[in-house]
Amino acid sequence: MSVSFGAAASAYQSGRPDYPREAVDWMLEPVREHGRSLRAADVGAGTGKLTRTIVEAGAEVVAIDPDSEMLASLRENVHGVPTFMGTAERMPLPDASVDAVLLGQAWHWVDVPAASAEVARVLRAGGVLGLVWNIRDESDPWVARLTAAMHGSHAEELLAGDGPQVAAPFDGLVERRWSWTRSLTRTALLDMVASRSYIITATEAERGEILASVGDLFDERRRTEGGTAADGETISLPYLTRAYRGIRP
Repeated sequence: MSVSFGAAASAYQSGRPDYPREAVDWMLEPVREHGRSLRAADVGAGTGKLTRTIVEAGAEVVAIDPDSEMLASLRENVHGVPTFMGTAERMPLPDASVDAVLLGQAWHWVDVPAASAEVARVLRAGGVLGLVWNIRDESDPWVARLTAAMHGSHAEELLAGDGPQVAAPFDGLVERRWSWTRSLTRTALLDMVASRSYIITATEAERGEILASVGDLFDERRRTEGGTAADGETISLPYLTRAYRGIRP
């Protein structure tokens, strides 16, 4: 899993969207039927975007990430959640210790066979592997131009193709999608772009050029939506949330 995001933890927290509660409830639905307290691991937890929603859904959560800076941010944003250094391929959890393992914006970084086996190790029988991504809805032409300016991501490439894959002992995934719209200020849009791995690892000149282009697109969107380009004004950005779940035999 990627460890480049810690350098942009603040931008990640500001710019990345939260996850719809409906998507988290859907991923956890199979294990809620067991009629007992639900324990989940958020793997690749980052600054706690998904962690918070899992807590709100009523589960007891442990958060795992390979980046100590991201986990430090998570502890500031979501209080009372135990945090551990680790990856999907190597989790510091006992065998059969959780009902669900969820990953937000993270499965595209993993070694699929190794991660699938490790998830199965820590899940109880009948436990759920849940994968979720928030993806900008590029059926909107302006959003497609935004993606062109900021460059595509590994996640977008994965979801534009055959989608996420799992390995033994999991036997495939089922999917659901949700459409929704997010309001962003100029600062939040620029932070969203600055938090992406491509931008984090770009040269200073490349990063400045991309952010300037995105700022121009913000101004254009504000004019189209009938507002001004002043800081503090917002634009609408349509999203698709794509969630997947698989059951441990």
